[in-house]
Amino acid sequence: VQLVESGGGLVQAGGSLRLSCAASGLTFRNYGVGWFRQAPGKEREFVATISWSGGYTNYADFVKGRFTISRDNAKNMVYLQMNSLQPEDTAVYYCAKSKSAWGADKSFEHEYWGQGTLVTVSS
Repeated sequence: VQLVESGGGLVQAGGSLRLSCAASGLTFRNYGVGWFRQAPGKEREFVATISWSGGYTNYADFVKGRFTISRDNAKNMVYLQMNSLQPEDTAVYYCAKSKSAWGADKSFEHEYWGQGTLVTVSS
């Protein structure tokens, strides 16, 4: 099982990025997927999650209205559209497979993590 994130980079405050998570080695469409992030010197935190079908999504309060999670099961892909980025969004962003078909917001509810993609937002 492998998850690979991409799409990170340097962006100015107010800008947008779209992160991608490519999955292989599993029946991807059977599982929920979560996005987490870890800023320097801070613990990893939940960002967003999506159920197996995409019918359920949930977001951390600090990204509601700015970030959108989506998936394309035909392509084994999950996306995180990030708009109105702020310097405090600077972090390494990780995608992870949920242990269940439903979305989850705790790290221990996930297995198989990607290597992360760095997002840097300049002021």
